[in-house]
Order: sequence, then structure tokens, then C-alpha cells
Amino acid sequence: MIHPHFPYRLYLVTNEAACMGRDLCDVIEAAIKGGVDLVQIREKKLSDVLFLEKALRIKEVLTKYRVPLIINDNLWVAKQSGADGIHVGNNDITPILIKESWAACGIIGYSIEDEKQLQSPDAEVSDYLALSPVFSTPTKEDTLTEWKLEGVRHIRQLTRKPLVAIGSMNEQNAFSVIHAGADCLAVVSAICLAPDPQIAAERLRNQIEKAL
Repeated sequence: MIHPHFPYRLYLVTNEAACMGRDLCDVIEAAIKGGVDLVQIREKKLSDVLFLEKALRIKEVLTKYRVPLIINDNLWVAKQSGADGIHVGNNDITPILIKESWAACGIIGYSIEDEKQLQSPDAEVSDYLALSPVFSTPTKEDTLTEWKLEGVRHIRQLTRKPLVAIGSMNEQNAFSVIHAGADCLAVVSAICLAPDPQIAAERLRNQIEKAL
């Protein structure tokens, strides 16, 4: 199913540490050439000013390819960088508050760690819901639920919102997760750690397209 406001299939969440010393912009550009069509910058430890500098540098690359930029949980950086959207979780600023304070926000993503969140006003105003994590992952240590494939199938029956699957997504499970009902895969290590990020993205994208 293609959602007119969320047609994305392969979503890169950046992790500079996983790039093994390579320039983050180079890794992102290679991933886009391989099929990534949405990029989120996640920086929990940088100051706002350094986060903004990084966002603006990455945005230059993304603009060239018309790929939207999503900022993780920093409304100030999202606004200042002219990002296309923001992604938040349970302990972050809420989607409702984002709507109220950032009229120009294009895309709001919201992580769902508990089925009850589906009924919340925050889920209602969000443009996509991220099931986090589908499989346990070292990049997210503070999670409540490991959804697994049964969880993806179950949530797919309960909502028509676009579903993004995150958490140990890789070439081996990509087909199954999309087949279970996810619309898009969010990937960190499978691309950032890959010796060739472009080939890694191509292989993931091929599995996604096969499942669709």
C-alpha cells in the first residue's frame, strides 16, 4: 500500500560511530544511491549547535537527491535546519506539542512501544508510526516491547497509518517484515556498518520491493 504523504520504503537512521571513520555524508550519499529515500539524524549527545551544523551539512547532500531530512527529538534543530520533519518517542516532546509549535512541520513520526499508544491523540496526529524495536537491538536499550513479526501483523490490523519497522533490520529479515505489514524499514547498522553502504542499501531495497 502506498501512502500519498508517506511513500518511503527504506529509511536510514544515521549513526556516525558505526561509519568506522568514514565521512557520514559520504555514507549517506552512497546509501541514497542504493535506494534509501528518507534520512533521520539521531544525535543524543551533541550540543544543539553542533547538531545543527551536522544537520545543515547532511541537508546539502539530501537536497541534491530530493530526499527528506528528519531530525530525531530536537525541535529547535528541526526548525533551524529547515528539516522536513521530526521523529519522537515516548519520553520526548509530544507530536501534539510539535503540531502546535511548528506549523511548517511536514512529517511527524512517533515510536510505538506499547499497543495502548495507538489510541492516543499523539498517534492520531502523527504521519507514521515506528514499531520500535521489531527485534531487539544494541542501538536501543531503553525499550519496552520486542514486537517481532507477530507484533507487526497485529498492529497492521489495528491501524491504517504507515508503519516503519526499526530494530535489527537486515537483508535476511527485510522481506518477512514488509510481508508482515510494515510499509518501510528503518536501518542503522545494516547500512552504516557495511563495507559498501550503496550495495547494502541496494540489497535491502531489493528485498523490500520483492515483498511488495
